[in-house]
Amino acid sequence: MNVFVLCTGRSGSSGFIKACKHISNYSSAHESLSEALGSARFDFPKSHIEADNRLSWQLGQLEKHYGKNAFYVHLKRNKELTARSFMNRFLMPKSMIYAYANGIKKLPPEILNSEQHFKICIDYVDTVNSNIDLFLKDKPNQLSIELEDIHSGFKMFWKSIKAEGDLEKALRELDKKHNRSKKRNINLTYSFKHAILKSKLYLDQWFKS
Repeated sequence: MNVFVLCTGRSGSSGFIKACKHISNYSSAHESLSEALGSARFDFPKSHIEADNRLSWQLGQLEKHYGKNAFYVHLKRNKELTARSFMNRFLMPKSMIYAYANGIKKLPPEILNSEQHFKICIDYVDTVNSNIDLFLKDKPNQLSIELEDIHSGFKMFWKSIKAEGDLEKALRELDKKHNRSKKRNINLTYSFKHAILKSKLYLDQWFKS
């Protein structure tokens, strides 16, 4: 049986997979096929645990390839904390929240203020969690885990998939910090791009007047 950890991102999926490395009867990976196209995107090994927040945008294809024949984890984190974590990643390369704001909502982050950024982050979290909830509506093998109670959730997950290995080491792994954002570098990048865009908008208005 394959296992998919679905989430918004910024909700502990990296640490979750680090903990899964202590499971001996499953392989595990984080965003291992995110760049693959077509059916190759879902060509995971058997008895494999995959965490990838981008799968929340490909749930139709996930249904087609696995449907009810997989175990699903909906990994959640406090909505406001998740949104604030995304606030630090707006202009990071390949950032999901930048793509959501700029590409899906047509709201270029460079011309928005911090309050607007936060509202976009909240909207993103609500959208992704709603997508996952709808996908899981008819799935017989699923588990919702709150990051704030990760130890209890992971123990239940371990039992549900009949995991073998070292549970104690896995739980200790969950106490470590993984995939943390470097806020200062991101803000410097944002300031630079923001200044360029503002200058361009000013010049466009000046030439039109």
